[in-house]
Amino acid sequence: MINGRCRVDVRQGARLIDKRGGIPSLHALRYCGVIHVLRYDIPYAASGQVIGLLGGSFDPAHAGHAHITREALKRFGLDQVWWLVSPGNPLKERGPAPMEARIAQAKAVMDHPRVTVTGIEARLGTRYTAQTLRALQQLYPQQRFVWLMGADNLAQFHLWQDWKSIAETVPMGILARPGQRISARMSRAASFYAPYRIAGRYSHLLGRADPPAWCFVNVPMMDVSSSEIRALGEWSA
Repeated sequence: MINGRCRVDVRQGARLIDKRGGIPSLHALRYCGVIHVLRYDIPYAASGQVIGLLGGSFDPAHAGHAHITREALKRFGLDQVWWLVSPGNPLKERGPAPMEARIAQAKAVMDHPRVTVTGIEARLGTRYTAQTLRALQQLYPQQRFVWLMGADNLAQFHLWQDWKSIAETVPMGILARPGQRISARMSRAASFYAPYRIAGRYSHLLGRADPPAWCFVNVPMMDVSSSEIRALGEWSA
């Protein structure tokens, strides 16, 4: 506890939580004098850059993740993409492999100068996407973010914590996956935000659009999944 305002759990690598249990703010971090701890271990982004965020457990990361990341860089006018390797998915009962192993695998799969693999969510102490986005916007006030996800995630997006807040905080880039296009387009979230959809032919404008804004693009997909890799026994950590 520092001045009764926040605590630092060094075992988690500077996990900062204010006394009300909310997300860390820059004001709170500066007040505690530990903002440098976070800055040491978070990605760099120049002012004005547009950064795509691809979140998930990456258990394990595979060629399909790399493929949609390269497509997102081309389609959505992004300067960078960050893979946010999460401590765990709140919608999944089974816990993932150790985070260090998942990050190492992700870096081996995605070797690209404009892609960064990061475990920043564990550093920030955020559990849900909406919390992570708010924290990132506080840490990077001069940058713009785009949330990236597959069409299968859009189909269940309305089940996410504070899903409307996510859609109204950053633009969203949706990449079609095999067998999920129809269910995604008919999803509750797609219907609710239909007036704010950007046509695929204008996908390059998404990164500079004001939220709510989303774009659905069809891309050649690789039919591979983390669950299939685990089922085949090809991933153990």
